[in-house]
Amino acid sequence: MILENFYTIENKSSDEDKVNYIFEIKINSKHDIFKGHFPGNPVMPGVCMMQIIKEISQSIVGQKLFMEKCSNVKFLALINPDTNPNLTLELKITNQDGKVKVRNTTKFDDTVALRLSAQYKRV
Repeated sequence: MILENFYTIENKSSDEDKVNYIFEIKINSKHDIFKGHFPGNPVMPGVCMMQIIKEISQSIVGQKLFMEKCSNVKFLALINPDTNPNLTLELKITNQDGKVKVRNTTKFDDTVALRLSAQYKRV
């Protein structure tokens, strides 16, 4: 984990095919990163969300991953860790041609905050 104590996994589940996963995480709103992003009005940095998705994907495949490409990254809502620390990450993880492909939707409550499609290589 690059950012120690940045988030905790509260719950996780998967379908029986081990392709679709749901992770419920809680963001540590007191983490130092929010002192600079932004003081008095904390906002989750997009790169941190992308890192969380990578770390969770690594835990699923059991290997370190390196992002080769993102074909779709859409930040649709700001995540304020004071008002919305609980996030749900829906991941679809497939292996294709030796690559790990991840499709993600991140939500808080009924609000979609992020959609991401990425391809990783195993390292």
